[in-house]
Amino acid sequence: MQTNLPPEFIATSRGQRADEILRSCVHCGFCNATCPTYQISGDELDGPRGRIYLIKELLEEGTNKARATQHLDRCLTCRACETTCPSGVAYGELAEIAREELGPTRPGVTGLMRVFLQWLIPNHRILRTMSYVGRYFKWLLPKPLASQVPSQISKTLSSQPSQSAHARKILLLQGCAQQVTTGDVNKSLVSLLDAHGIGVVTAPEEDCCGSLDLHLGDSAKANAAIRRNVDALLPLLQGRREGGVDAAEGAEGAEGVEGVECIISTASGCGVTVKDYARILADDPKYADRAKVLSAKTYDISEYLSQANLPLTAKQPGQAIAWHPPCSLQHGQKITGVVESLLENAGYTLVPVADSHLCCGSAGTYSVLQYERGEALKKLKLDSLLAADPQVIVTANVGCQSHLATGTSHPVLHWIEMLK
Repeated sequence: MQTNLPPEFIATSRGQRADEILRSCVHCGFCNATCPTYQISGDELDGPRGRIYLIKELLEEGTNKARATQHLDRCLTCRACETTCPSGVAYGELAEIAREELGPTRPGVTGLMRVFLQWLIPNHRILRTMSYVGRYFKWLLPKPLASQVPSQISKTLSSQPSQSAHARKILLLQGCAQQVTTGDVNKSLVSLLDAHGIGVVTAPEEDCCGSLDLHLGDSAKANAAIRRNVDALLPLLQGRREGGVDAAEGAEGAEGVEGVECIISTASGCGVTVKDYARILADDPKYADRAKVLSAKTYDISEYLSQANLPLTAKQPGQAIAWHPPCSLQHGQKITGVVESLLENAGYTLVPVADSHLCCGSAGTYSVLQYERGEALKKLKLDSLLAADPQVIVTANVGCQSHLATGTSHPVLHWIEMLK
């Protein structure tokens, strides 16, 4: 694709990267075949190829911002197009640049809702309180918000269990919404690791990973949250050296926890963002190197368990399971087949699921801000997941788990909850 971006934009690292990504697109349209929003609308501008043209127009001329905003807001950022693309177009990164150009503000009710979600979701204590209140006033809430009120509200993760009992330890990301809606996931992991001689450490000052603000185009808030997380998490890796690199370099005065191997995420949406800290803060002279170390030491729990070779067993051997791989796991982190192997080796039977590459419609705040599209995608996903009559649906991300659970009477769990 030929480009003609303004010289002042090309002079920036964002501009150079946008130009590189745009030029890598060859207009083939393979991406539309696996784009969930294109599947339900049939509109070329609701597919990656069409959005790339809109982004090119936006960055070159700064025109038609309203049209670019409309169709980029409809994008899930599922990144299925990246998995499909034969040219390796980094669409997710390009969409991030375009959203930053458009900014986070929107007019009317949508704008107010975006501000509200940006304030509420990262503040897990406030989110927990408002979730309790929301259960009693659910009937008064707009349907998109009412659908998000959790049926069960988790208590906070118990304080750093077993960290002194084992020589091996991991640093567990607690998340924000995850602590409120699916807190039993991390509690299950703590028990699982404890049974296999691995302790868990948590960071009291852990902040939101930044993905929510990043996807809404608020790079300033996202980067601030990311820097706070680097400051909160990196010191706990102090004392672990690999290849001569001090994992806590730059964290002056910090006291690390001896034996901490790495950072683990059970929410794939958080994990994919933390792994991307190195890229996001690459131009930050104070945080670039530290973010690079942090990203390199962050793993999805499936990666960790597959490498640890622990003797995992099923809590309910022989159960038929439908596995939904979150987009942030299969397309974002490029992890496929790992969870399936762990579950099958533990004693479960995985049923076939059609179109497993498609998004469930959760996508962070998408199921609220694009409620009707999120519901349509949820129905399509549940039809596929339930076609072979499984006993349980399992996934690997808080958003997918909560979203799918609102559409079925089948149990929807994190796969970690199935193991012992």
